[in-house]
Amino acid sequence: MKKRVIVIGGGPGGYVAAIRAAQLGAEVHVAESGRVGGTCLNEGCIPTKSLLRSASFYRQVKEGAVAGVRAEGVTLDWAAAQAHKAAVVEGLVNGVGGLLAANGVTLHRGRAAFTGPRAVAVEGRALPPADAVIIASGSVPARLGFPGADLPQVVDSTGALALAKAPESVCIVGGGVIGVEFASMFMAAGARVSIVEMLPDILPTADRQAAETMRGLLERDGAEILTGARLSSVKEGRAGVAASEIALAGGLRRLESELVLIAVGRKANIEGLCLDRAGIRTDRGAIAVDEGFETNVKGVFAVGDCNARHMLAHAASAQGEAAAERAMGAGRARGIGPIPYCLYTSPEMAGVGLTEEQAGGRAAVGVFDLGANGRAMIDGGGGFVKVIADRESGELLGVHMLGPHVTEMVAEAAVAMGMEGLVEDITGTVHAHPTVSEAVREAALSVFGDAIHWPPGTRR
Repeated sequence: MKKRVIVIGGGPGGYVAAIRAAQLGAEVHVAESGRVGGTCLNEGCIPTKSLLRSASFYRQVKEGAVAGVRAEGVTLDWAAAQAHKAAVVEGLVNGVGGLLAANGVTLHRGRAAFTGPRAVAVEGRALPPADAVIIASGSVPARLGFPGADLPQVVDSTGALALAKAPESVCIVGGGVIGVEFASMFMAAGARVSIVEMLPDILPTADRQAAETMRGLLERDGAEILTGARLSSVKEGRAGVAASEIALAGGLRRLESELVLIAVGRKANIEGLCLDRAGIRTDRGAIAVDEGFETNVKGVFAVGDCNARHMLAHAASAQGEAAAERAMGAGRARGIGPIPYCLYTSPEMAGVGLTEEQAGGRAAVGVFDLGANGRAMIDGGGGFVKVIADRESGELLGVHMLGPHVTEMVAEAAVAMGMEGLVEDITGTVHAHPTVSEAVREAALSVFGDAIHWPPGTRR
């Protein structure tokens, strides 16, 4: 008799878990209140990167004279960029729906809630009893309470992706990944951008050298970055412009902008699931899970943003696969490997594993400047690659990068770290020339002072 698995949520954690469970022989039911693909596909990763690409391409064409390309009268058609974004999203949503159907997964439209342990109803209609339930309910934008929060000029990331026209000026509250990506996008589109961050630095969880370099690049391109700052209120200004009051150490500052974007992160979307009926424990607003993503209730799992372990789409998918395998007794009751992060700014930023600060005194660090990399110079982007290794064993602890194409390169580091690889595993691998990825090997060589294409005894 087939096992029955219910998945709550059809985003990158949920639909992947559903397909994997179906591959392992389960009868699978997915409950989804919106469109399959979740926030990432419909209101997050994909639409953001689509608009980023349009805006970045526009800026590249405008600045193309440096590479010998001169164009006159270049404009950014925001409506066309939005149409392209919508077409990409629609195609991928249809693709996910097709994959679920092809794997025999039954899709139930509506909001799901627990009625007991491993008992779920969708809009009050009970689903068949389940052998396992995988919660993949995702997250929602975190909100701030301040005077003026309900003004039409104040939006979250979802609202920012639906703008009918590119704004001329934006005040972005939050200097994390979401805020910095939107800053890069709006600046490329020609907007004047201010970033307000409560902490002393933007990108507070990233490698410090990378974060500080990114700040310098944003400021070079015209961004105003206020750290150690807090949004106090927003009022209607002249001609509908928002007037934001910012609290700084030296007093209050007034910023006027066409738009105020609240980008202070996301929180687990667990409201309305009636977790208490199933006896499922939460911790600091998210679902508590063990290393195999199982909750305190046997046979009930939680993957992706709703457990707040790693709020990244690819982490949700990896967790969904692992949870489905554990639920089906597939023999690989495993955790997941190192989780890389990516920023699709200009230039890009990516990393995996420990930062230099987290590694501390045990670390040997190699840095290679992309100013000495041919492909990076051709592509007009500077930056660096940093490799962090254990000083005694040479085991890779972390790799962090800033520059062109680094979001495509970070997987090499993730594979090496997942295999508990050593610096010599990278230095012993021939990297194609001319590629930016050559810098990964050079940075690895630099860990112990052996870089070929950088002078000895120096660090950048």
